[in-house]
Amino acid sequence: MPADNRVAPVRLAVIGAGVMGTNHARVASGLRDLELVAVLDPDHERAEKLAAAVGVTTVEHVRELPRLLVEAAVIATPTDQHAPVAHELIAAGIDVLVEKPIAPDVVTAQRLVDAAGEAGRVLMVGHVERFNPAVLELESVLDGTVHVEARRISAYSPRSRDDVVIDLMIHDLDLISMIAGGVAVEVMSVVRAPRSATPDIAVALLAFDSGVTASVTASRVGQNKIRQLDITQSDNYVVVDLLRQDLSVHRVDQSEYLSDHGRRYRQVGVVELPFLQQQGEPLALELTHFADCVRARSRPRTTGEDAIRALDLALRVAAVPAR
Repeated sequence: MPADNRVAPVRLAVIGAGVMGTNHARVASGLRDLELVAVLDPDHERAEKLAAAVGVTTVEHVRELPRLLVEAAVIATPTDQHAPVAHELIAAGIDVLVEKPIAPDVVTAQRLVDAAGEAGRVLMVGHVERFNPAVLELESVLDGTVHVEARRISAYSPRSRDDVVIDLMIHDLDLISMIAGGVAVEVMSVVRAPRSATPDIAVALLAFDSGVTASVTASRVGQNKIRQLDITQSDNYVVVDLLRQDLSVHRVDQSEYLSDHGRRYRQVGVVELPFLQQQGEPLALELTHFADCVRARSRPRTTGEDAIRALDLALRVAAVPAR
Protein backbone atom coordinates (compact mmCIF):
# COMPACT_ATOMS: atom_id res chain seq x y z
CA MET A 1 0.00 0.00 0.00
CA PRO A 2 1.55 3.36 -1.01
CA ALA A 3 2.55 5.75 1.77
CA ASP A 4 0.35 8.76 2.46
CA ASN A 5 2.62 11.77 1.86
CA ARG A 6 -0.01 14.38 2.55
CA VAL A 7 1.01 17.08 5.04
CA ALA A 8 -1.36 17.75 7.92
CA PRO A 9 -3.22 21.04 7.49
CA VAL A 10 -2.42 23.95 9.79
CA ARG A 11 -5.11 24.42 12.45
CA LEU A 12 -6.40 27.98 12.08
CA ALA A 13 -8.62 30.41 13.97
CA VAL A 14 -10.13 33.60 12.54
CA ILE A 15 -10.48 36.50 14.96
CA GLY A 16 -12.98 39.06 13.79
CA ALA A 17 -16.22 38.19 12.02
CA GLY A 18 -16.66 41.35 9.99
CA VAL A 19 -16.22 41.67 6.23
CA MET A 20 -12.54 40.67 6.09
CA GLY A 21 -12.89 38.00 8.77
CA THR A 22 -15.79 36.49 6.84
CA ASN A 23 -13.71 36.48 3.65
CA HIS A 24 -10.80 34.78 5.41
CA ALA A 25 -13.07 32.16 6.97
CA ARG A 26 -14.81 31.45 3.67
CA VAL A 27 -11.57 30.98 1.77
CA ALA A 28 -9.69 29.14 4.54
CA SER A 29 -12.52 26.62 4.96
CA GLY A 30 -11.99 25.51 1.35
CA LEU A 31 -8.19 25.13 1.43
CA ARG A 32 -6.55 21.77 2.04
CA ASP A 33 -3.49 23.42 3.63
CA LEU A 34 -5.62 24.85 6.44
CA GLU A 35 -8.14 23.43 8.87
CA LEU A 36 -10.38 26.18 10.16
CA VAL A 37 -11.34 25.22 13.71
CA ALA A 38 -12.65 28.35 15.43
CA VAL A 39 -14.06 31.85 15.00
CA LEU A 40 -13.89 34.58 17.64
CA ASP A 41 -15.59 37.99 17.78
CA PRO A 42 -16.80 40.20 20.66
CA ASP A 43 -20.15 40.28 18.85
CA HIS A 44 -21.16 36.72 19.77
CA GLU A 45 -24.19 36.70 17.49
CA ARG A 46 -22.06 37.66 14.51
CA ALA A 47 -19.42 35.08 15.46
CA GLU A 48 -22.05 32.33 15.77
CA LYS A 49 -23.50 33.21 12.38
CA LEU A 50 -20.10 33.01 10.67
CA ALA A 51 -19.11 29.83 12.53
CA ALA A 52 -22.34 28.14 11.46
CA ALA A 53 -21.76 29.17 7.85
CA VAL A 54 -18.30 27.54 7.72
CA GLY A 55 -19.02 24.65 10.08
CA VAL A 56 -16.74 25.45 13.02
CA THR A 57 -17.06 26.37 16.68
CA THR A 58 -16.84 29.74 18.40
CA VAL A 59 -14.80 30.66 21.46
CA GLU A 60 -15.14 33.51 23.92
CA HIS A 61 -11.48 34.47 24.28
CA VAL A 62 -8.06 34.06 22.67
CA ARG A 63 -6.86 32.10 25.72
CA GLU A 64 -9.21 29.26 24.75
CA LEU A 65 -7.45 28.64 21.41
CA PRO A 66 -4.51 26.54 22.70
CA ARG A 67 -6.89 23.86 24.01
CA LEU A 68 -8.20 23.51 20.46
CA LEU A 69 -4.60 22.97 19.28
CA VAL A 70 -4.77 26.10 17.15
CA GLU A 71 -1.40 26.73 15.47
CA ALA A 72 -2.11 29.96 13.60
CA ALA A 73 -4.65 32.77 13.53
CA VAL A 74 -5.88 35.49 11.22
CA ILE A 75 -6.52 38.81 12.96
CA ALA A 76 -9.26 40.72 11.13
CA THR A 77 -10.37 42.98 13.97
CA PRO A 78 -10.52 46.80 13.86
CA THR A 79 -7.01 48.24 13.41
CA ASP A 80 -6.63 49.47 17.00
CA GLN A 81 -7.05 45.86 18.19
CA HIS A 82 -4.50 44.28 15.84
CA ALA A 83 -1.49 44.65 18.14
CA PRO A 84 -3.15 43.74 21.48
CA VAL A 85 -4.68 40.57 20.00
CA ALA A 86 -1.47 39.66 18.16
CA HIS A 87 0.64 40.05 21.32
CA GLU A 88 -1.68 37.70 23.20
CA LEU A 89 -1.55 35.12 20.42
CA ILE A 90 2.23 35.33 20.13
CA ALA A 91 2.56 34.84 23.89
CA ALA A 92 0.40 31.71 23.53
CA GLY A 93 2.75 30.32 20.88
CA ILE A 94 0.42 30.97 17.92
CA ASP A 95 1.61 32.35 14.56
CA VAL A 96 -0.34 35.31 13.20
CA LEU A 97 -1.53 36.84 9.95
CA VAL A 98 -2.57 40.42 10.72
CA GLU A 99 -4.81 42.30 8.32
CA LYS A 100 -3.54 45.60 6.98
CA PRO A 101 -2.69 48.10 8.28
CA ILE A 102 -0.54 46.27 10.79
CA ALA A 103 -1.26 48.84 13.53
CA PRO A 104 -2.49 52.43 13.93
CA ASP A 105 1.03 53.83 14.26
CA VAL A 106 4.64 52.89 13.55
CA VAL A 107 5.74 52.60 17.20
CA THR A 108 2.99 50.09 18.00
CA ALA A 109 3.79 48.19 14.82
CA GLN A 110 7.50 48.00 15.61
CA ARG A 111 6.80 46.65 19.10
CA LEU A 112 4.70 43.90 17.54
CA VAL A 113 7.40 43.01 15.02
CA ASP A 114 9.98 42.89 17.80
CA ALA A 115 7.76 40.68 19.97
CA ALA A 116 7.20 38.19 17.15
CA GLY A 117 10.92 38.07 16.42
CA GLU A 118 11.86 37.50 20.04
CA ALA A 119 9.27 34.73 20.39
CA GLY A 120 10.22 33.07 17.10
CA ARG A 121 6.67 33.32 15.77
CA VAL A 122 5.62 33.92 12.17
CA LEU A 123 4.18 37.41 11.70
CA MET A 124 2.66 38.01 8.28
CA VAL A 125 0.61 41.05 7.22
CA GLY A 126 -2.36 40.92 4.89
CA HIS A 127 -1.24 43.13 2.02
CA VAL A 128 -3.18 40.86 -0.28
CA GLU A 129 -2.24 42.60 -3.55
CA ARG A 130 1.23 41.06 -3.16
CA PHE A 131 -0.52 37.76 -3.97
CA ASN A 132 -2.35 39.00 -7.04
CA PRO A 133 -1.15 36.67 -9.84
CA ALA A 134 -0.21 39.70 -11.96
CA VAL A 135 1.97 41.06 -9.14
CA LEU A 136 3.56 37.66 -8.54
CA GLU A 137 4.62 37.66 -12.19
CA LEU A 138 5.55 41.36 -12.19
CA GLU A 139 8.84 40.76 -10.41
CA SER A 140 10.12 38.78 -13.40
CA VAL A 141 9.77 41.78 -15.74
CA LEU A 142 11.01 44.58 -13.46
CA ASP A 143 14.24 46.00 -14.88
CA GLY A 144 15.35 49.61 -14.68
CA THR A 145 12.16 51.08 -13.20
CA VAL A 146 11.98 54.85 -13.60
CA HIS A 147 8.45 55.86 -12.57
CA VAL A 148 5.28 54.19 -11.28
CA GLU A 149 1.76 55.54 -11.64
CA ALA A 150 -0.93 53.91 -9.50
CA ARG A 151 -4.69 54.43 -9.59
CA ARG A 152 -7.14 52.87 -7.14
CA ILE A 153 -10.69 54.16 -7.64
CA SER A 154 -13.90 52.93 -6.00
CA ALA A 155 -17.48 54.08 -5.59
CA TYR A 156 -18.46 55.63 -2.26
CA SER A 157 -19.52 53.32 0.56
CA PRO A 158 -20.77 54.74 3.89
CA ARG A 159 -19.36 51.69 5.74
CA SER A 160 -15.79 52.89 5.15
CA ARG A 161 -14.38 54.22 8.43
CA ASP A 162 -10.68 54.69 7.71
CA ASP A 163 -9.57 57.50 5.45
CA VAL A 164 -8.89 56.64 1.83
CA VAL A 165 -5.11 56.55 2.33
CA ILE A 166 -5.24 53.89 5.05
CA ASP A 167 -8.16 52.03 3.49
CA LEU A 168 -7.16 51.99 -0.19
CA MET A 169 -3.94 53.79 -1.07
CA ILE A 170 -1.83 51.77 1.38
CA HIS A 171 -2.11 48.78 -0.99
CA ASP A 172 -0.40 50.73 -3.76
CA LEU A 173 2.10 52.34 -1.41
CA ASP A 174 3.17 48.83 -0.41
CA LEU A 175 3.49 47.71 -4.04
CA ILE A 176 5.39 50.86 -5.04
CA SER A 177 7.77 50.43 -2.11
CA MET A 178 8.38 46.85 -3.24
CA ILE A 179 9.04 47.97 -6.82
CA ALA A 180 11.15 51.04 -5.98
CA GLY A 181 13.18 49.64 -3.11
CA GLY A 182 14.87 51.97 -0.68
CA VAL A 183 13.22 54.76 1.25
CA ALA A 184 10.81 57.50 0.16
CA VAL A 185 12.81 60.70 0.68
CA GLU A 186 10.18 63.10 -0.67
CA VAL A 187 6.43 62.91 -0.12
CA MET A 188 3.94 65.51 -1.37
CA SER A 189 0.21 65.01 -1.14
CA VAL A 190 -3.23 66.55 -1.40
CA VAL A 191 -6.26 65.02 0.32
CA ARG A 192 -9.92 65.96 0.09
CA ALA A 193 -13.06 64.98 1.99
CA PRO A 194 -16.08 65.84 -0.19
CA ARG A 195 -18.35 63.03 1.07
CA SER A 196 -17.38 62.11 4.63
CA ALA A 197 -15.56 63.20 7.77
CA THR A 198 -12.36 61.49 6.65
CA PRO A 199 -10.46 61.93 3.36
CA ASP A 200 -12.19 60.42 0.32
CA ILE A 201 -9.61 61.43 -2.32
CA ALA A 202 -5.84 61.49 -2.05
CA VAL A 203 -3.10 62.21 -4.57
CA ALA A 204 0.57 61.76 -3.72
CA LEU A 205 3.91 62.30 -5.43
CA LEU A 206 6.82 60.24 -4.12
CA ALA A 207 10.57 60.14 -4.71
CA PHE A 208 12.72 57.26 -3.46
CA ASP A 209 16.42 57.24 -2.73
CA SER A 210 16.71 54.51 -5.38
CA GLY A 211 15.88 57.17 -8.00
CA VAL A 212 12.37 55.86 -8.69
CA THR A 213 9.48 58.33 -8.59
CA ALA A 214 5.77 57.62 -8.29
CA SER A 215 2.37 59.27 -8.55
CA VAL A 216 -0.49 57.68 -6.63
CA THR A 217 -4.22 58.40 -6.75
CA ALA A 218 -6.83 56.86 -4.47
CA SER A 219 -10.51 57.76 -4.50
CA ARG A 220 -13.66 56.27 -3.04
CA VAL A 221 -16.00 58.71 -4.76
CA GLY A 222 -15.49 57.48 -8.32
CA GLN A 223 -17.94 55.78 -10.64
CA ASN A 224 -15.74 53.01 -12.03
CA LYS A 225 -13.67 50.53 -10.07
CA ILE A 226 -10.03 50.82 -11.16
CA ARG A 227 -6.95 49.08 -9.80
CA GLN A 228 -3.99 49.74 -12.10
CA LEU A 229 -0.23 50.22 -12.07
CA ASP A 230 1.62 51.78 -15.02
CA ILE A 231 5.38 51.29 -14.75
CA THR A 232 7.82 53.21 -16.92
CA GLN A 233 11.15 51.43 -17.30
CA SER A 234 14.30 52.24 -19.20
CA ASP A 235 13.42 49.92 -22.11
CA ASN A 236 9.69 49.25 -21.79
CA TYR A 237 6.38 50.16 -20.21
CA VAL A 238 4.49 47.70 -18.01
CA VAL A 239 0.73 47.81 -17.38
CA VAL A 240 -0.70 45.84 -14.46
CA ASP A 241 -4.49 45.53 -14.21
CA LEU A 242 -5.03 44.22 -10.69
CA LEU A 243 -8.77 43.69 -11.19
CA ARG A 244 -8.35 41.56 -14.30
CA GLN A 245 -5.13 39.99 -12.98
CA ASP A 246 -3.50 40.98 -16.25
CA LEU A 247 0.08 42.00 -17.06
CA SER A 248 1.41 43.41 -20.33
CA VAL A 249 4.83 44.70 -21.39
CA HIS A 250 4.92 47.39 -24.10
CA ARG A 251 8.02 48.02 -26.19
CA VAL A 252 8.38 50.70 -28.86
CA ASP A 253 10.97 50.74 -31.62
CA GLN A 254 11.48 54.18 -33.17
CA SER A 255 13.55 54.84 -36.25
CA GLU A 256 14.12 57.30 -39.08
CA TYR A 257 14.66 56.32 -42.69
CA LEU A 258 15.02 57.91 -46.12
CA SER A 259 12.38 57.45 -48.80
CA ASP A 260 11.69 58.97 -52.19
CA HIS A 261 9.81 61.69 -50.34
CA GLY A 262 12.60 62.53 -47.92
CA ARG A 263 13.30 61.63 -44.30
CA ARG A 264 10.54 59.66 -42.62
CA TYR A 265 9.81 58.59 -39.06
CA ARG A 266 8.53 55.17 -38.10
CA GLN A 267 7.36 53.76 -34.76
CA VAL A 268 6.60 50.10 -34.19
CA GLY A 269 5.01 48.86 -30.98
CA VAL A 270 5.18 45.37 -29.58
CA VAL A 271 3.02 44.13 -26.71
CA GLU A 272 4.10 41.08 -24.72
CA LEU A 273 1.65 39.16 -22.53
CA PRO A 274 3.69 37.10 -20.06
CA PHE A 275 2.17 33.82 -18.90
CA LEU A 276 1.09 34.07 -15.26
CA GLN A 277 2.76 31.20 -13.46
CA GLN A 278 0.27 31.31 -10.58
CA GLN A 279 -3.48 31.62 -10.89
CA GLY A 280 -6.29 31.99 -8.42
CA GLU A 281 -7.91 34.21 -5.82
CA PRO A 282 -5.26 36.40 -4.15
CA LEU A 283 -6.68 35.75 -0.68
CA ALA A 284 -6.44 31.98 -1.23
CA LEU A 285 -2.83 32.34 -2.41
CA GLU A 286 -2.08 34.52 0.63
CA LEU A 287 -3.54 32.02 3.10
CA THR A 288 -1.80 29.10 1.43
CA HIS A 289 1.51 30.97 1.68
CA PHE A 290 0.81 31.67 5.37
CA ALA A 291 0.26 27.96 5.98
CA ASP A 292 3.54 27.17 4.20
CA CYS A 293 5.40 29.69 6.37
CA VAL A 294 3.90 28.25 9.55
CA ARG A 295 4.97 24.72 8.62
CA ALA A 296 8.43 25.63 7.30
CA ARG A 297 9.11 28.42 9.86
CA SER A 298 10.03 30.59 6.88
CA ARG A 299 9.96 34.32 6.19
CA PRO A 300 6.62 35.52 4.74
CA ARG A 301 6.32 37.36 1.45
CA THR A 302 4.68 40.23 3.37
CA THR A 303 6.71 40.80 6.52
CA GLY A 304 6.13 43.08 9.47
CA GLU A 305 8.97 45.26 8.21
CA ASP A 306 7.22 45.61 4.83
CA ALA A 307 4.01 46.56 6.61
CA ILE A 308 5.77 49.19 8.73
CA ARG A 309 7.27 50.75 5.61
CA ALA A 310 3.82 50.93 3.95
CA LEU A 311 2.18 52.27 7.12
CA ASP A 312 4.84 54.94 7.61
CA LEU A 313 4.44 56.09 4.02
CA ALA A 314 0.63 56.12 4.32
CA LEU A 315 0.78 58.21 7.48
CA ARG A 316 3.14 60.67 5.77
CA VAL A 317 0.75 61.00 2.82
CA ALA A 318 -2.26 61.42 5.14
CA ALA A 319 -0.53 63.97 7.38
CA VAL A 320 -1.68 66.98 5.37
CA PRO A 321 -5.05 68.50 6.37
CA ALA A 322 -8.01 67.46 4.22
CA ARG A 323 -9.69 70.21 2.22
